[in-house]
Amino acid sequence: MPEAVALSIDQVTKKFGGLVAVDKMSFQLKEHEVLGLIGPNGSGKTTMLNLVSGMLRLTSGRIELLGKNITGRSASGINRRGLSRTFQLVRMLPSMTVAENVAAGGVFGFRRYWNEELERRVNYMLSHVGLGDKAMMPAATLTYIDQKRVELARALMSDPKVLLLDEWLAGLNPTEMKIGINLVSGLRFEGRTIVVVEHHMGAIRSLCDRCIAMNSGAKIAEGKPSDVLSDPEVIRAYLGEDDA
Repeated sequence: MPEAVALSIDQVTKKFGGLVAVDKMSFQLKEHEVLGLIGPNGSGKTTMLNLVSGMLRLTSGRIELLGKNITGRSASGINRRGLSRTFQLVRMLPSMTVAENVAAGGVFGFRRYWNEELERRVNYMLSHVGLGDKAMMPAATLTYIDQKRVELARALMSDPKVLLLDEWLAGLNPTEMKIGINLVSGLRFEGRTIVVVEHHMGAIRSLCDRCIAMNSGAKIAEGKPSDVLSDPEVIRAYLGEDDA
């Protein structure tokens, strides 16, 4: 039996004045699939995630989440329908504790928790990402990798159906990178449905079932990571015409 489609992108376009940031993008994400979204800086990857998550409005096209049209819905409305995300720059609530930061994801998202159930869920998620002993620490005092873990735990708190990771591994040193890859790999083995925007090609190869490459807002390749990363057009997009 074929797996259901979790996310459907149909001819999605985003224009900022005369600039076409995303140009007629179409693809589908199946349930339990990890999809890599790659491309050089400025290719439209984060804009694509912003459109899917409701941070930006589409110029044209259609987006469906779990078979429901979410085109034009607010970010909070899309979040409640089962989509959660992280950001390129970690967004903490610095005046709050680690546990309070994570709890915020369980109050406003897809599944909502309260009182003892919320506390149990927070403790579980903190343990899940390796922060079980730091629940009461001020979030602002954490190292960068631990802030990333908090953001991931918060995104997972409401048990989203689709998770968007926007360069979640960026800025990590080699040791931290291994920790990060192992965490995302664990989500994959849990059967999570994930879109990964990432520049670390080793992570793309090890984590993703399928890969889409973008350049100048458009899709230029799609398929298995090994095939996409060896595609001449993808290589030209990263290296330039003279070096490809």
